[in-house]
Amino acid sequence: MRRRSFLRAAAGLAALARPARAEAKPEKLVFVTDWKAQAEHGGFYQALAAGFYRARGLDVQIRQGGPQINTQQIIASGAVDLAMGSNSIMLFNLVNAGVPVKAVMAAFQKDPQVFISHPRGDVSRLADMRGRPIMVGADTISTSWIWLKAKFGFTDTQIRPYTFTLAPFLADKTAIQQGYLGSEPFSIKRAAGIEPEVYLLADDGYPGYACMVVASHRLIDRKPQVAKAFVEASIEGWASYLNGDPAPGNALIRKDNPEMTDDLLAFGIAQMKKYGIVESGDAGRLGIGAMTEARWKEAFDVMASTGLYPARMDWRKAFMFDFVNKGHGLGK
Repeated sequence: MRRRSFLRAAAGLAALARPARAEAKPEKLVFVTDWKAQAEHGGFYQALAAGFYRARGLDVQIRQGGPQINTQQIIASGAVDLAMGSNSIMLFNLVNAGVPVKAVMAAFQKDPQVFISHPRGDVSRLADMRGRPIMVGADTISTSWIWLKAKFGFTDTQIRPYTFTLAPFLADKTAIQQGYLGSEPFSIKRAAGIEPEVYLLADDGYPGYACMVVASHRLIDRKPQVAKAFVEASIEGWASYLNGDPAPGNALIRKDNPEMTDDLLAFGIAQMKKYGIVESGDAGRLGIGAMTEARWKEAFDVMASTGLYPARMDWRKAFMFDFVNKGHGLGK
């Protein structure tokens, strides 16, 4: 008996002497955004600042975009496994080119694209802008302008160049221009002291998602648990950013983009809440990040009807629902 007791004790001491199994190293990921850091990226920065990615075993670096960075080319080249998709058109372009990627989450149920006018009596809706000069950029001409032509009868003769300066708009009280919900309206009010009229294209039926997480097949196929963890942490980040204290995310946004001010960030958050950019539509019942086949089909049908894509293109390759539509982020 004494010998057995000794052997058991020796085994116990040996176990204690063995080094503890090292914890798994966090999975390194780089997520490239579509523009400079701003409130419209806030959920991702919040997830990083609040430790939501780290808690799921991820070591995430957010790499902000900008005018010289083509996010679509970066994800297509395979340089990164995760990138932000600005709109559904980006995904259709990638599918049409045979690039093995998919949208795995749509943070924005509504695309934040807007048209802006001075207060005026002859324009009270998008349809009233038909036939009137509108300042738009090249990206808009190849995306939402196609939808405007199909739905409201806009024509290319209306197009005026938008050079991303407000001077022409401020100088002409009949001017109409494109913008981003959380940006140009704020700048116009600050510069001119007027409350511009803002028309959100999504509220008139523009069907595309925005602020999507686009993942490579390489990541989805080899490490689906990593892609899932990124999506779920990002959803938690958006719920926290919009409905909790956004200060941690804002601090990281300002670090990446010092041009961001507290009042502009607050304006962006308020606009996202006011217009239901993140939490409206299907997100109300399926959770933040929700996507549906019906919405994707609607977006594709509009673009394919103009000949932008072949009608037989397999548009379903643009997305997957494995990590969303599970009620995540509701009630936060």
